Amino acid sequence: MAVIVLGFLIAGAAGGVAYFFPVLRAAVVQTGHSGDLSATPNPSAVNNPAGNPALGSTASPFTVLLLGSDDDEKFDKNHVLTQSMILVRIVPQSNQVTMLSIPRDLWVPLAGGGSAKIDAAYSNGGAKMAIATVQRNFKVHVDEYVWIGLKGLIRLIDRLGGVDLITSNPVLDDFYPNDIDSPDPYATQRIAVLAGPQHLDGTHALQYVRSRHSDLRGDFGRSQRQQQVLIALRAKASRVNPADLPDVAAAFQGELQTSMSLPRIRQVLPLATHLTIESVKQQVLLPPYTSSGKVGDQDVILANWSEILPLVRQTFPAS
Repeated sequence: MAVIVLGFLIAGAAGGVAYFFPVLRAAVVQTGHSGDLSATPNPSAVNNPAGNPALGSTASPFTVLLLGSDDDEKFDKNHVLTQSMILVRIVPQSNQVTMLSIPRDLWVPLAGGGSAKIDAAYSNGGAKMAIATVQRNFKVHVDEYVWIGLKGLIRLIDRLGGVDLITSNPVLDDFYPNDIDSPDPYATQRIAVLAGPQHLDGTHALQYVRSRHSDLRGDFGRSQRQQQVLIALRAKASRVNPADLPDVAAAFQGELQTSMSLPRIRQVLPLATHLTIESVKQQVLLPPYTSSGKVGDQDVILANWSEILPLVRQTFPAS
């Protein structure tokens, strides 16, 4: 679900760079700048304590951790799991973006101690622990994070008029959570997003990226669906009218948190002018990078670090 903000960061291919800065600026102002990542300092920021390049300088490559949570009524709002975790490397000089989806069920040592599925890191300690856990296991440095909740995704896609994509990875789920504005947060429903060209509103786009019961590839299939919706958002957001920007920003309604400062956002947006879909490299940790396993009575994903770390090192600098 955290695909939204990156979608805006790469949405200006039609020359609308100036249009999208006010959206992100309003979103940061509305939600508060939750950018204290002092627990994970960047060695390259010795002369720049904020960790963000100064206005007017050349933007350096950086890494963002995108986080998306089911934050419905089942959960304590201060302790939600992350159903979506995507590492993103942005290289402004070469107009390249790499997305690496991390399976939510990946069994790892947590930065706060003990081992669990990686989606528990955010629940146990917020963005700091999620970042520290990713850094510890993937041996990367994370410069920024973006978090978004369920309703923020629905509202924003609806405000954009939906998204268009070809669902080569269809969804048929008999046990999809019926927990958005529902009197029973544990209710389920049957949903279907069929194969072929589709125009999806916010609710159906959420179903497409959130469902995890019917995909033969499990969370790996869902990771691919999430990345597909990100690309679809890029195309849709590039056609937003500037007059719509206040409503688009308001759609977040507290469902967005980010460490990205306004100077950082202002500098990243120009790369969208030259970015193409071909510039976005998508990676999912399918076998042989991972395998299915059991820990106690839990179904988990086990990491093959001897395969994962060389893949990660091709794009993401070491911590």
